[in-house]
Amino acid sequence: MIRVRKIAHACYEVPDLDKQVEYYTDILGLTLSAKDKEAAYLSSTIDHHSVILKKGAQAKCTHIGFQLGPEDDLGAFEKQTAAHGIKTTRKKDPEPTISDMVSFADSKGTTMEVFKRPDPQHQKFQTKGVIPHKLGHVAFHCTDVQQATKFYCDVLGFRVSDWMGDFFSFLRCGVDHHTINLIGTGSDRHFHTAFELRDWSHMQTACDFLSQNGYRMLWGPGRHGIGHNLFCYHQSPSGLITELFAELDQMKDEELGYFEPRPWHRDNPQKPKVWPKDPNAANLWGPMPPDEMMKL
Repeated sequence: MIRVRKIAHACYEVPDLDKQVEYYTDILGLTLSAKDKEAAYLSSTIDHHSVILKKGAQAKCTHIGFQLGPEDDLGAFEKQTAAHGIKTTRKKDPEPTISDMVSFADSKGTTMEVFKRPDPQHQKFQTKGVIPHKLGHVAFHCTDVQQATKFYCDVLGFRVSDWMGDFFSFLRCGVDHHTINLIGTGSDRHFHTAFELRDWSHMQTACDFLSQNGYRMLWGPGRHGIGHNLFCYHQSPSGLITELFAELDQMKDEELGYFEPRPWHRDNPQKPKVWPKDPNAANLWGPMPPDEMMKL
């Protein structure tokens, strides 16, 4: 099976494009790598863009981009996808630096963009803002979480890292514990987008910087049980939720089947499992997320 190797970018529609661009550049510390009449492209470092912004009436995530391995064949991946009965579209030069792409919808209506990335862009990290390492994961509310989870595993080659009960799945396509989160809440919509920070000290300075610029925390700082990462959540100007995280579990060797041991793990070794619907699964340090966060 040809599997996607990493999340490359996420695309959002927002009512106020300029304000959201300002947030990603001045507050988060991404680089505005290109902008035209239709879209703005923002990057952390090695990719031309990690985030695409387009103007729309309602804030929402419309597309997710995934990268294949350098030796993988995009045509063979398209045939593999079509064999599942999925309608695919081949696009030439659809985005800056991407010459060939296979596009199709997932089971909840989000567009998947799969391609082979060209040579790294060698952009520098910024010197202002939060300055995350990378786009880490995107989470969605789902009407049918079982179906959506099966789609990502069967079509894109994801592996299940953990479940909370039977309604919240955490899926990986590389070493990171999760790249896609799916939570069954009865609706299909964006939940949050997460960017990786260095460590606890980076999270502390990020929270101070956000506070100084008028952004309050929706939830956190804390440590999730599932994935064991440090976390904090806030809202961007468009209303979309951003998570900042560090110390996420990693599975360095799929054959071994356990996540790299850490002192804060409750299991030793920590293997994929079904967690009970318990506060410890969400936050080992304290409270569950506020109701307002789940409704945004």
